[in-house]
Amino acid sequence: MRLKVIRGMAQARKELFRVDVLNLDSVPQEVIDRTEKVFGERLSPMESVQRILEDVRLQGDNAIRHYSRILDGVEMDGLEVSKEQITRAYEQAPGVLVEALEFAAKRIDDFHRATMRKSWVDLPSGIGELVVPIERVGIYAPGGTASYPSTVLMTAIPARVAGVKEIVLATPPRDGENPDITVLAAAKLAGVDRVIRVGGVQAIGAMAFGTETLPKVDKICGPGNLFVTIAKKLVFGQVDIDGLYGPTETVVIADETASPAYCAADMLAQAEHDPQASAILVTTSSALVGEIEKEVDKQLASLERGELAGASLERQGKVILVDDMDDALELANHIAPEHLCMMVEEPWAWAGKVKHAGGVFLGPFSPEVMGDYVAGPSHVMPTGGTARFSSALSVHHFLKTMPVVGLKPDEYHGLAEAAAVIARAEGLTGHARAVEGRLSDLTGREDMRQRKTAP
Repeated sequence: MRLKVIRGMAQARKELFRVDVLNLDSVPQEVIDRTEKVFGERLSPMESVQRILEDVRLQGDNAIRHYSRILDGVEMDGLEVSKEQITRAYEQAPGVLVEALEFAAKRIDDFHRATMRKSWVDLPSGIGELVVPIERVGIYAPGGTASYPSTVLMTAIPARVAGVKEIVLATPPRDGENPDITVLAAAKLAGVDRVIRVGGVQAIGAMAFGTETLPKVDKICGPGNLFVTIAKKLVFGQVDIDGLYGPTETVVIADETASPAYCAADMLAQAEHDPQASAILVTTSSALVGEIEKEVDKQLASLERGELAGASLERQGKVILVDDMDDALELANHIAPEHLCMMVEEPWAWAGKVKHAGGVFLGPFSPEVMGDYVAGPSHVMPTGGTARFSSALSVHHFLKTMPVVGLKPDEYHGLAEAAAVIARAEGLTGHARAVEGRLSDLTGREDMRQRKTAP
């Protein structure tokens, strides 16, 4: 396969652009056509999502059943998967998979426990901070062409470690009735409290607004398709969200020491997700390019999703030739990718120059795929350049901080005059008097104490 080659920083900056996670141009025309059958009129994706959310808000369970039937072809009575069904799925899941999920769950748990923040109080200064968990969290695990038990672990376990009291998982049915058994098995392992067999926009609406049988949550986490992402954006404020996620993306930085086979495998691992997935190689070695192209062809032939991966590389895949590693890191920071893989001779020596990436994977034996499943950090990471200002999902997404002020009289006396001066400068006389009245009382008490102790 001939990959598109871009030479030099100037050309790369012209041709590379951040992917808008809400890019409506990426919606196939047949999806737009379908809205007419569903709603009786042609609606844009944004209009469709708004219509569904409003119906769920007003009609609750009935709206969820209606849209599950006409959009997903699923007839359902009860919306919730029983605990018995979850346990049965866990028992029926392949033993080797359950063992692998248990192994992954332990590493994920250990990682997030190591990153927990703690409350603190400085009694002498009278200030501190309480760190408390969100009470109820909703997690969305997509369905589509694959099942994602790993996403359940990567979202639910950090929430559980943070101390979230109740975790609700929404995921679409795979067999017309229940979600995939591997997803349910992961839900049991991760300590999920309730599972609802609902997908799409209606699932986001159910968790955001609550229905007759489904609880309203405080925060919604997890990836989804464009419609789910639009829904998360629209319900933000009603609930919190973890972020808006677009197609998955990887930048591989490689020098002349990199293995062409490893580089090709890592690019294909991203490409097989989705036709919109982005796999970009940034290299200082022109000789490496041809070798990687040969490896791509060789490995594509044996991939189950080879046709999809090939289409993704043809559409989104790129190779960028740069002069040196400084240029490579500058370009990577400009892209701010979800995943940055450093396939170079001394990756740790360059790690400190990474400023913008969802996750950084150093060396030939730290492929991004390990981050997908077993390394420990969550694989839910910022996409579309949002790594410039946001982070991978972690326990911190499920914690709130509350500053605490508990001043003693001595501390108050030392602070009050400055507070009153600032309040009056802002024209807030009531603020100033609330400070000065206490200050006068303290001064009066001190004068009385001194009179009592005077000889």
